[in-house]
Amino acid sequence: MAEFKYEVKETLGVLSTAANGWERQLNLVSWNDREPKYDIRDWAPDHTKMGKGISMTADELAVLKDLLAEIDLDEL
Repeated sequence: MAEFKYEVKETLGVLSTAANGWERQLNLVSWNDREPKYDIRDWAPDHTKMGKGISMTADELAVLKDLLAEIDLDEL
């Protein structure tokens, strides 16, 4: 299996924290020395381990922001 590299360039916010200390975070992450992307996933407290997540470009994040703005949370 090919090795991959990552660097958390900036932590933008914490969405939630689990009892074991892992946090679901919104970060700006560079994967394999590529241009950083916005990333939502669970991270160990020291960022050495991670769960599955999703990475998106700034354009994709802007579309998601617009979609979320249209959701009426009172109806959920």
